[in-house]
Amino acid sequence: MAINYASKYAQNIDERFAREALTDNAVNNDYDFVGAKTVNVYSVPTAAMNDYTRTGTSRYGTPAEMENTVQELTMTKDRSFTFTIDRGNFDDTQMANAAGLALQRQIREVIVPEIDKYRLDKMCDGAGKTATEAVTAENAYDSFLAGTTALIDANVTLSECVAFVSSDFYRCIKEDAAFIRNGDVAQDMLIKGQVGMIDGIAIVAAPKSLMPENVQFIIAAKSAVTAPVKLSEYKIHDNPPGINGWLVEGRVYYDAFVLNSKKNGIYVHKNAA
Repeated sequence: MAINYASKYAQNIDERFAREALTDNAVNNDYDFVGAKTVNVYSVPTAAMNDYTRTGTSRYGTPAEMENTVQELTMTKDRSFTFTIDRGNFDDTQMANAAGLALQRQIREVIVPEIDKYRLDKMCDGAGKTATEAVTAENAYDSFLAGTTALIDANVTLSECVAFVSSDFYRCIKEDAAFIRNGDVAQDMLIKGQVGMIDGIAIVAAPKSLMPENVQFIIAAKSAVTAPVKLSEYKIHDNPPGINGWLVEGRVYYDAFVLNSKKNGIYVHKNAA
């Protein structure tokens, strides 16, 4: 890539728009991956209820051995980047290519969106509740209520849920007369990117670059998705061998998993094809 040399240009850099992480408040880190690449999560079923019998030797019913299932969570996303800033280019661009600022920019504009998109994709792939219907300004609110109803029937606590909505759905819900009449007015903007609430669920508008294709909204319970970031390390080397300047390197080791026993805590609404 070409270097734009300064000729007494403005000291301020024309930075691109970027967002902070959108998904951190919708995932958990309940499982310890320290010292391990794979963690096994056990799910234990329940026993059926019987009518108690007052005679015989099996008065409680016929006992069956309590079994369990195992979900194997294996880390797969081991990502990295590197770039250099030559000291001559650094001086000739009036120090616009400062290594520290360039690293912050890389994290903000590349790493954070990549992790957000990966998590949203995994939510969609593992969702236990889905629906497919075109969303309009006439049915947007009703479509969302169908999702919350499905979660309630799955015994999900709505207060632990976060909804990620596409820009198209956000426009439709704002134009839906039913939402205007019944939507939540009081809003505590505690979640990054939150633009409102519906039935106590925080609404986070996500750009099309992050939302899975054809998905209008995702409602996810925080306990349903575990998203470990096992390693996040960034280094700036000053005058490393062979380079008069800086060598910047970074590595992030992460993943996201939908837990089998909690997959019904995720509801995905897709547009009709």
